[in-house]
Order: sequence, then structure tokens, then C-alpha cells
Amino acid sequence: MQVVAVVQVVGVVPSSRVQEIDGTTSAVCALITSITSIPSTTSAAMQIGLYSFAETSLDSNGTTTAQRLRDLVEEIELADQLGLDVFGVGEHHRRDYAVSAPAVVLAAAAARTERIRLTSAVTVLSSDDPVRVFQEFATLDLISGGRAEIMAGRGSFIESFPLFGYDLDDYDELFVEKLGLLLELRESERVSWNGAHRPALNGLGVYPRPLQHPLPIWIAVGGTPQSVVRAGTLGLPMALAIIGGTPERFAPVVELYRESGRRAGHDPAQLAVGINSHLYVAESSQQAADDFFPSYAERMTRIGRERGWPPTTRQQFDAMRSPSGALLVGSPQEVIDKIMREYELFGHDRFLAQMTVGPMPHARVMRSIELFGTAVAPVIRRETARSETSTSV
Repeated sequence: MQVVAVVQVVGVVPSSRVQEIDGTTSAVCALITSITSIPSTTSAAMQIGLYSFAETSLDSNGTTTAQRLRDLVEEIELADQLGLDVFGVGEHHRRDYAVSAPAVVLAAAAARTERIRLTSAVTVLSSDDPVRVFQEFATLDLISGGRAEIMAGRGSFIESFPLFGYDLDDYDELFVEKLGLLLELRESERVSWNGAHRPALNGLGVYPRPLQHPLPIWIAVGGTPQSVVRAGTLGLPMALAIIGGTPERFAPVVELYRESGRRAGHDPAQLAVGINSHLYVAESSQQAADDFFPSYAERMTRIGRERGWPPTTRQQFDAMRSPSGALLVGSPQEVIDKIMREYELFGHDRFLAQMTVGPMPHARVMRSIELFGTAVAPVIRRETARSETSTSV
């Protein structure tokens, strides 16, 4: 079974079941202490793709927002031409990111692509209206011929909450309630629903309906145990961001997800796992590091000032792109080796790479995508398919 099929057969969970999963701290602790090694659920070659936040420069001499959006659509178009499987676009409400409406950008890309799947990365569901989210991505699904997905998360920035009139004290409650409604909307054309943060729905129809049934919904997590348990218990695919530390630290997170799904009665083959990481590939390791570091350090340092982190140094950067680090920055072979090392840890179904953490020259990004699609992705697909075949024999 192809991974896409795994995503599309995920069961639908009513909003009442989502509410039951909230506030599961004690259950999470019990699961963590009782988990044993859980086998991979991978059933085919890994899906390989990209995601972007469409970073913009705050320098008046930098690329304009309009040009960055045109560049982004070209990047998606190239990824499609190279046979990559997925492209994701993030949602932000800040001056240093160009996309606040991922579905609009993805719809533009849909008109210029043929087969690549198009997903948000992520939709900040807590501060959005699930009805509008569903309608937007159902429309994208129709435009693209059944290639739309939603990656729902709580978001790592908080600007959208005051912008749309939400209280940060309701951060977790908002996500739980809105996820429940979104799942009901994808299951039923007419929905009756009551909640605390949105007007009730009384048997109203929600249109248009997507081509895919159900419309694929992934849950994006950063490793918070409650979020991981929620995704597994609901039987929804999980996208795990690994952008710091060492990948080994996240192995218990993936095991927790699979064990949560198993205990909830879900077929392990339906519990798809995606890994999202920072990646940049060039002809040589040194060139990749020298190309990527300046914009990476500038953006991470600036975000760090907002959150109390120290500045990013070249020494830290080089340590993170070592064989045991979370950064996949190097030659094609180095990137292949690190993806395969993570595959041995997680047995994941999908890998998405973020190539621009900060603004980078468009030509360099396009060259990195080309190398990723021609020199890295074919090897990963071949090796993961071979691994699965040898495991099943």
C-alpha cells in the first residue's frame, strides 16, 4: 500500500472522542514508562518532499514579498517536475514570512503542477475557523484533482491569537475543540455541533466537498507528549518536527505515538509518521555549510532574542550538522546517510525538508531542490523500499 493510501483510509473520530483525549497527563506518563520497542509501520518507499515558510527579508534591499511568493510557486513547480511527493507551505502572521494563507498559495501552485501533493505546514487551527479551513482545502482538493492535505497544529508563534481575538490562556482548549469540529466536517456534509469558542452548527451543510474522502489531515507535533498521544489515539498521521538536538531523543516520541494508536485499537499500518527537518544540499559539504549558515544563523538568532535563546554560532551549527545532529546540511551523500540513519530510528513514512530557514538567493534554493530531487530522493526511495521488502520476507 502506498503511503498516500495509508493517509486516506485513516478513520474519522468524532469531536466527543477528541475531548476525551484532552488532559491526559497521567495516561501519558503511564504510556511513557511502559513502552517497549514498536516495529515500523512503513509499507512502501518513503515519501520525500519539501516545505517552506516563505521567509522574507526585513532589509529594504532584500527580496520583496511579491517576488518571494513568485519564487515559492517556482520552487513547488520544480519539485513537481523532479518527482518529489509533497510540498508544504506554512502559515505565519509576521512581517518576516510571506504566507498567511497557505491554501491560496497552494491553489496557485496546483494550477502549475500535476502530481505533487499540496499541504499546509502548518495550518494554525487554534486561531482559525475549522469551517473555513475545511472549505479552503476542499476547494484546493478540487482544483488540484485530489492532491490536498491539511497539516494541523497549534503553531510555534502566537501572533495569530490576538489578531483573531483569541486568548492565549485557551491555547490547548482551542486546538482540541477545533480539531474535533474539523474531523466532523470532513466526515459529514451536514453537521450539528456545539462548542465554547465558535457559534453552534445546527445541521448546516458545509460546501464544497473534496474529491478525497476523507480529506487527509495530519497532526503536527514538536514532541509534547499530550499532543503525541492525541494523534495516536485519534489514529491520525503524525508529522514530527526535529530541528534541534539529536534525532535519537525523538525515538520515544514515535514509539509513544504508535503505542497510543495501538492501545486505541487502530491498525498499526494506518499510523503514518512524517519527519520534518531543516535541510540544504550542495555539491560539497563545505559549500552547503557556507551557503546555508548565514541566513540560518540570522533567523534563528533573531527568533532566539524573542524567546530568550543565545545567538547561533558557527560552532553550534557545525555540531548540529555532524552525523549525530539534527541539521541535514551537506553533500548529497551526507544528506542520504542522515536520512537513512533517521529511518533506522523511526521507520517513518514521509520526510519533508525545509531548505530556507532564513532568506536565501532563489538560484541557490532551486539548485538545492534539484540536487535533492535527483541525487537524494531516488536513493532514499530505493533503500527504504528495499528495507521494507527485506523486512517482510
